[in-house]
Amino acid sequence: MRASLIQIAVNENESIESRRERVAALVREQAGADLVVLPELWTTGAFAFEEFADRAEPLEGPTYEAMAKAASDAGVWLHAGSIPERDPDGPLYNTSLMFTPSGELAAAYRKIHRFGFDKGEAVLMGAGSDLVTVRLPETTLGLATCYDLRFPELFRGLVDAGAETLVVPAGWPERRRAHWTLLARARAVEDQAFVLACGTAGTHAGVPQAGHSIVVDPWGEVLAEAGAEEEVLTVDLDPGKVATTREQFPALKDRVLGLKPPRG
Repeated sequence: MRASLIQIAVNENESIESRRERVAALVREQAGADLVVLPELWTTGAFAFEEFADRAEPLEGPTYEAMAKAASDAGVWLHAGSIPERDPDGPLYNTSLMFTPSGELAAAYRKIHRFGFDKGEAVLMGAGSDLVTVRLPETTLGLATCYDLRFPELFRGLVDAGAETLVVPAGWPERRRAHWTLLARARAVEDQAFVLACGTAGTHAGVPQAGHSIVVDPWGEVLAEAGAEEEVLTVDLDPGKVATTREQFPALKDRVLGLKPPRG
């Protein structure tokens, strides 16, 4: 399975419309890949809190339309990163969109853990509540977003739901880049799954971004890692390595805490 992570640079002097067109073109260039992944909130910038309300869009808004067409044109499964979603009947959400190679919406995931410590995203957006997995021909994806990476129980829930590859779009700050790499590898090791963590480059509302998108295998080995600038990180994965790792080192079978008690 070939996966391409597109580490988008968010330039504050570039309009959302121009960036949307540019990203759609980058997606189309990945024709031949099986899966393409974009970062979190690449339209607005993950730290542009004051702009979320003005730049929020409905689920099936302009970003949805552009990414659906790009996925169809390239013939790829596309995790289109996330958008500030405006729910007509509720608050804003940080919502990820997943498209099939024919451009149909396969899933939408509303970020469960909101960052900000009673500021920013934590107060401006609502929290999702549903774990989301998507079955591809080669593997089952588990969807998470940025700050979710710090909460291992979410990923264990995704593994219990069948996830073999964990996809994490993010707008992670440079000042905590060491945590980004550490946590991505930790989630891979403890869940014996591939981790595809796609970040942004550039600066969001004055906050330098970490970049360094990373692909980690089920044994915790880093298969590929980007630098700090915009780039496309492409790697070939062997989906069978998840089952092999879990069979050869069956740590997940020894879980005791957090398991649901048997019925009856």
